[in-house]
Amino acid sequence: MLKKPYLSFWQIINMNVGFFGIQYSFGLQQSAVNPIYDFLGASPDQLPLLNLAGPLTGLLIQPLIGALSDKTWLPKFGGRRKPYFLIGALICSLALFLFPFSSSIWMAAGLLWILDAGNNTAMEPYRAFIADKLDESQQPTGFQAQSFFTGFGQTLANVSLFLFPLIFIGTTGKLPTWVFASFFLGAVCSIASVWWSSHTTKEIPPSDEELKQMQSESLSVITPFVDILKAIKHMPKVMWQLALVYLFQWYALFCYWQNSSKSIALSVWNTTPEKDMKLYGEAVSWTGLVNGWYNIVTFLIAFALVGFAKKYSAKYVHFACLSLAAIGFLVFPHIENKYLLFPAITGFGIGWASMMGIPYLLVVSKIPKERYGVYMGIINMMIVIPMFIQTITFGFIMKHFLNNDPRLAITFAGVLLVLSAICTLFMNTKKEISE
Repeated sequence: MLKKPYLSFWQIINMNVGFFGIQYSFGLQQSAVNPIYDFLGASPDQLPLLNLAGPLTGLLIQPLIGALSDKTWLPKFGGRRKPYFLIGALICSLALFLFPFSSSIWMAAGLLWILDAGNNTAMEPYRAFIADKLDESQQPTGFQAQSFFTGFGQTLANVSLFLFPLIFIGTTGKLPTWVFASFFLGAVCSIASVWWSSHTTKEIPPSDEELKQMQSESLSVITPFVDILKAIKHMPKVMWQLALVYLFQWYALFCYWQNSSKSIALSVWNTTPEKDMKLYGEAVSWTGLVNGWYNIVTFLIAFALVGFAKKYSAKYVHFACLSLAAIGFLVFPHIENKYLLFPAITGFGIGWASMMGIPYLLVVSKIPKERYGVYMGIINMMIVIPMFIQTITFGFIMKHFLNNDPRLAITFAGVLLVLSAICTLFMNTKKEISE
């Protein structure tokens, strides 16, 4: 591969703008999809299974797309990674446009599968895109730029849940009219932002030797699966250690996203969707504002974490950020004043900034450059497997151990983040970032 050019800060920003649209979509999934299920009549213990789309599509699609993109070079369609995240963005935009027309729980669940398939097709090549394009000294800035746009995109998504109900009054079909506005805006952001990054940033072409190697390898239906199994067999030890950190971390996050609006409804408004749907709608809007705040914190602090990681080690930065997130979750369900939710969730905003960038710094130097795609896909498997476990186990835990109380679900998430932070300290890393 050609020598990687040194990019300016704004060139790195341009190449990551597409992450904004992808994360707007994820922001709607985190904060709007579960309230939509509530509006359509879902019970609390049904929510984990209704969210099964995310982990399953991620588990199946991201490593496969990663393995395929490692062996792809299509200059007419952008190169190695760009064809995949353009296709993913188109699928995502279509699903976002159709989602507000859901007339039943199962229609919404089906569209969530399509939406997640698009998001996951776009997401994994974007991680590999950073590793491909930037040299080791600039990779921290590249990954934290993605963290910045994660916060920015999800902030817009969550703030729309607060502002749009004030602007778009009433219902359309079975859902509030503001749902249509939020999801239509997401459909535009998804494809427009990815197009911008594709238009402004060229991929580095493979060398003649690398191209010859790619062309000599036969590609069949089973090739990606073989590549994934080989990569797992030779996976660096630090990635196995990261998998344990992620087990607790991502199980906890799914618990929070599924239950945050109902926890706020109970602790602040003392209501549930069954008791007063109008009052619960106010709680959902406020949850959008609260979640928007933690994403504001994320994009404000994302680049600062690069400096901390260089000075104090990425491992200790991630430990500190997870600890702050855990404290926020443990305090969150006990707050009765809606304004005090903002300082509580600030800890999670700091943790989220780390989660979306710092772990990649812990492992990227240990990954062979010609296998960036498949290994980034495997890292995503470490994210979605805990989510999958959560969707099939947490309904039982919620019903039989937490009394279907969403406040206890948030507390449970806080305990899991404590365990995740402790596991981070046991990661064996050396010189994660070049000065």
